[in-house]
Amino acid sequence: MELLLNNFLKGVYMSKNINKILKQAQKLQSQIMQAQNELAQKTFEGTSGGNMVKVTLNGAGDCISVNLNPEIVDPNDVEMLEDLIVAAFKSAKEKLNQESDSKFGSLTSGLNIGGLI
Repeated sequence: MELLLNNFLKGVYMSKNINKILKQAQKLQSQIMQAQNELAQKTFEGTSGGNMVKVTLNGAGDCISVNLNPEIVDPNDVEMLEDLIVAAFKSAKEKLNQESDSKFGSLTSGLNIGGLI
C-alpha cells in the first residue's frame, strides 16, 4: 500500500512539474514570437570605406539596399568596390546577429525546466 501511495505521490509531483514546464514553454514561445516580430521591424546598416558604401539589411537578414557614394566608383578598380560591398554587408550582418543574440539569448537565460536545457 505504501508503495502505491509513493508512486501516486510521485505521479502527482511529476504532473505538477510537467504542467509547470508546459506553462514555461508557452510563455517562452510567446516571448520568442514577440522578439521575432520586433526584429523583423528593424533594419541594420553596415558601412565601409569611410561610409562610402552602405548596405542595409532587414531583420530577416535580407539585403534591402546598397548605397554607393559616386566618388568610390572607379571603373578601373571594380575589385576594391566589390570588397567594400562585402565588408559593408558583413558589418550589417554582425549588427543583426548582435541584436538577435541579445533578444533571444535573454529569453532562454532565465528558463528553468529541470535540467532539460
